[in-house]
Amino acid sequence: MFIKQTSASLTINKNADPTVRLDFESHINEMVTENQAYYKHTFEGSDDMPADIKASLMGTSVQIPITNGQLNLGIWQGIYLCEHRNNASGRQLVLTAFEN
Repeated sequence: MFIKQTSASLTINKNADPTVRLDFESHINEMVTENQAYYKHTFEGSDDMPADIKASLMGTSVQIPITNGQLNLGIWQGIYLCEHRNNASGRQLVLTAFEN
């Protein structure tokens, strides 16, 4: 699975408790903050460069095995599409499946 944007990412993590997503967002926003004086790439707004950095840190693709036609994730795992822009529009995913 691949996301075709530079300001959003994909990751797999615990999905049984919605507070995990909140903690992820809080932490990544503390790690990579907006409005830093050293950002030069701000053409699309104060969240532009931070979104690109967050996407690079988290990654733009995940690999998931498929067994008997089902995603073979762990019992607590879920796929996160992490949006790093404050006002994003239209995200595109590419899904590729291989058969052995």
